[in-house]
Amino acid sequence: MIVSAPHGINPNIPHSARVYDYWLGGKDNFEADRRVAEATMAAVPGVRESARNNRAFLGRAVRHLTKLGVRQFLDLGTGIPTQGNTHEVAQAEAPDARVVYVDNDPIVMNHARALLSSTPEGRTAYIEADVRDPRSILDHPQVRETLDFTQPVALMMVAILMHISDADDPAGLVKAYADAVPSGSYLVLSHLTLDFLPKKTADDYLEATRHQAMHRTPRTGEQIARYFDGFDLLEPGLVAVSAWPEPSVTSDTPKWMYAGVGRKR
Repeated sequence: MIVSAPHGINPNIPHSARVYDYWLGGKDNFEADRRVAEATMAAVPGVRESARNNRAFLGRAVRHLTKLGVRQFLDLGTGIPTQGNTHEVAQAEAPDARVVYVDNDPIVMNHARALLSSTPEGRTAYIEADVRDPRSILDHPQVRETLDFTQPVALMMVAILMHISDADDPAGLVKAYADAVPSGSYLVLSHLTLDFLPKKTADDYLEATRHQAMHRTPRTGEQIARYFDGFDLLEPGLVAVSAWPEPSVTSDTPKWMYAGVGRKR
């Protein structure tokens, strides 16, 4: 675990990337992150397993798209590097794949720059930016140097929109990114939901997390499906994160997340 905070990081404020790192068994987190992670685990049975299933979904989706010919990925809300990062999966299938990682946590970027090296044929880039400011990302010189927006791009929005409040218009953010990529691009998305849960479990979760410092907004399948406006969902559609593209043998009970992949019309 991190002993001291890098310059510009307040270790007393939890961050989603570091909480997620804790659930995945990482050590790049602070006491504030661990408190939120443990409190959420107490309120949310299976949340750690759900985080790991979500990570596995990312790998399956990237591998699937690479086999379909996708060679460019914009990974929004990267998270702290661990096994099976986007470029590792993509470049194992297609060494010439190009990936841009985006996160607003300097710790994430420090680790990304140190650990995420590209194949000679491909390229990776890392920018510190806020997903809620699409133009700062889409117009960033490193993004423009790495990705060709005349060719299909996979927009990776894995477990990120649930950290964006309704006031920040998550649907509008998805549209802003979608409008910047050509037809034939893809949206890879997973999101927290309470749809699969008994009412008491859902109510217990809402009560237990109501006053947590780190914001998470669960949404319904109907709400999440709207993010795919302008996209055709690949089979099997919007499903539990462990069931894309087919049911997994990994335990996912109770189910906390939806996942889907769509192709831009």
